[in-house]
Amino acid sequence: MNTVHAPEQGRVADVWRDRLALLLESTGEGIFGIDMAGCCVFVNRSAAQQLGWPAEQMLGRNMHELIHHTHADGRHYPECDCPIFNAFRRGLPCRIDDEVLWRADGSSFYAEYSSHPIVENGEVQGAVVTFSDISERRRAQELSRVRELARHQEAVREAERTRIAREIHDELGSLLVALKMDVNWLAKRVAEREELGAKCRGMGRMIDTAVDNVGRIITDLRPSILDHQGLWAALEWQAQEFVDTAELDSDLQVHVAAGVPPPEGALAIAVFRIFQEVLSNIARHAKARRVQIRIAVDDPPQPVLYLDVRDDGVGTTVASLDDPRSYGVMGMRERAAQFGGTLTIDSAPGLGTRVRLVMPLPEEAAS
Repeated sequence: MNTVHAPEQGRVADVWRDRLALLLESTGEGIFGIDMAGCCVFVNRSAAQQLGWPAEQMLGRNMHELIHHTHADGRHYPECDCPIFNAFRRGLPCRIDDEVLWRADGSSFYAEYSSHPIVENGEVQGAVVTFSDISERRRAQELSRVRELARHQEAVREAERTRIAREIHDELGSLLVALKMDVNWLAKRVAEREELGAKCRGMGRMIDTAVDNVGRIITDLRPSILDHQGLWAALEWQAQEFVDTAELDSDLQVHVAAGVPPPEGALAIAVFRIFQEVLSNIARHAKARRVQIRIAVDDPPQPVLYLDVRDDGVGTTVASLDDPRSYGVMGMRERAAQFGGTLTIDSAPGLGTRVRLVMPLPEEAAS
């Protein structure tokens, strides 16, 4: 049996102490220790950097008062409720990920921290605390929740649009057809009275206009081609409708690789609404003379949809596109992001605008 004598034991202890000190300094997590009064007895480099304090200014300070004094909403955080201190006062180790720590400059950040009692010879001497900044993770989670809520709200809106379109078609459409038939019936019986016949013909024309308007409203609410023939047909139809009515020089190209069926559901609706918004913006704001539209879908097994729309209109500034009040642009970008797509807009005053949507399609769309 080997015996380690006192001097050698001391050297071993020094080696391990040095290694532990090096480990504390090299880790990315913030680590500090507190005594039974809650005052800092050691702190590593990462903790000092994350908290914005020089390490020597933290030693001997009450850590709750220094970095944990206030809740995220501004309420005072009593020391008696502090989970960090409860680790040595009540023997309650903890791991918390929904609170903030405070920096030297008065700013705060969401942290995930744990606190464990330090026990020596059966007695608690204090606690060791590790923490890391999880602000980015929290922001990602919040963004995910916001996008999920937006997706739900959009689904509700689309369902309501579908319901309204169906009711308009079934109720108002039927009434207009019946009214047209009655006017035609009346016109035949007053044919010998020219003024009444002219009035009936005028009424018939107004009814025809109303029928056309009702059809346009129904299509805007929920184009039936999207449900009956799918996204590819709906995009081509929408592009052709725009080309036919915008009175612009146009160049429309559509290419969908063989074997790529159109996506359905919320993704299809999102792409279609983005396309509608792009074309609507050109019609309302661009003052363009020419528009170029490209719709392309890559080959399987990982197809990607590309929508590329360019105009030679008045253009706009980057600041205008990034303005928080540019709700149309924000809406298009958010719709794209919900499904892993990206929407980029390149524009400058007098140089027109290019909008490009890149949308990866789900695997089932390529099967």
